[in-house]
Amino acid sequence: MDHLLQENQPPHHPLKRLIPEPPVLGSTMSLAHTAAEYMLSDALLPDRRGSRLKGLRLELPLDKMVKFVTVGFPLLLMSLAFAQEFSSGSPISCFSPSNFSVRQAAYVDSSCWDSLAHHKQDEAGQHKVKSLWPHKALPYSLLALAVAMYLPALLWQYAAVPALSSDLLFIISELDKSYNRSIRLVQHMLKIRQRSSDPHVFWDELEKARKERYFEFPLLERYLACKQRSHWLVATYLLRNALLLLFTSATYLYLGHFHLDVFFQEEFSCSIKTGLLHDETHVPELITCRLTSLSVFQIVSVSSVAIYTVLVPVIIYNLTRLCRWDKRLLSIYEMLPAFDLLSRKMLGCPINDLNVILLFLRANISELISFSWLSVLCVLKDTTTQKHNIDTVVDFMTLLAGLEPSKPKHLTQHTYDEHP
Repeated sequence: MDHLLQENQPPHHPLKRLIPEPPVLGSTMSLAHTAAEYMLSDALLPDRRGSRLKGLRLELPLDKMVKFVTVGFPLLLMSLAFAQEFSSGSPISCFSPSNFSVRQAAYVDSSCWDSLAHHKQDEAGQHKVKSLWPHKALPYSLLALAVAMYLPALLWQYAAVPALSSDLLFIISELDKSYNRSIRLVQHMLKIRQRSSDPHVFWDELEKARKERYFEFPLLERYLACKQRSHWLVATYLLRNALLLLFTSATYLYLGHFHLDVFFQEEFSCSIKTGLLHDETHVPELITCRLTSLSVFQIVSVSSVAIYTVLVPVIIYNLTRLCRWDKRLLSIYEMLPAFDLLSRKMLGCPINDLNVILLFLRANISELISFSWLSVLCVLKDTTTQKHNIDTVVDFMTLLAGLEPSKPKHLTQHTYDEHP
């Protein structure tokens, strides 16, 4: 019977005795730690110090659009006015007497364009002269408008951009470095946990470090808090937009006072009793001339009013943005240690340099590599079931690396039993 049982047993493999049973738990833990190290290494941001600041935007998109329109549009209209003058020849056409020679007719056109005055008599019979000089000054007034509208941008370029660029360089660099420091801190915690044979010692040291605030890097937060007491950037920004509104108002006054007075006048009476024709008795005192460039003058006037009317709400909107904080950007970076501007209610009146810097950080969000990572972590943080244990990126990455963000309950209970 025993012989039959031995025959029915499966044969032993000759190499099976040489291969030890794998340590299942130890191998699994090693793979988990390796995966956690890879995950943390991938979460580190690359160092782009050399190429980062070449693409900094030192003008907000709306400000750049306003500058382009307020400066470029008058130059476009000026080119239109010059093109019309060169293509059609003389901007006026005078109806000279039929007995005038070609030389005399050319002189009449030139003389009437130089004087550009409308002679008329009022109801009392008094002779009055009305100047039509806005037609002659049209291209040059557009050039003066373009230069005036460029002055606010020039003020910003030389008064604010040097300080703003240094601030942005430092803040962008520190935000990304703070994120990297948090990731490296979790890597260090993971290595300590692997080397520590007693989990109680590890968690005691970790809780002590948190109480002593070792995980916090307050340089950036204090720098931003100091920017709340600075007002150079915001004063320059307010002055820039105030000058734009001032020059726009001056443009309205100029167009309303000078252009509107001659807007519909296509013909005028010109006195030609001057120069070569002064002593000619057969020459009439006044002749009628027509402004051939009136349509261009009207187009320039109407389009200028329309464009600057559209830009005024944009300029006002730029100013109103200084009256509120960009709390979404701040709330995302609240996940960094020692960045508690919102939770500590450190934000006061928003009209200061910090708010201007936040607007430019939002415009340069592509340079903030840490922003996309922290945005993802914020979404995951809001969906996790352990919200009360996750405050910073250190806590969340600790959880993703396989460590509890706080001391496990069974270890806490064990400590309580040892020290009741």
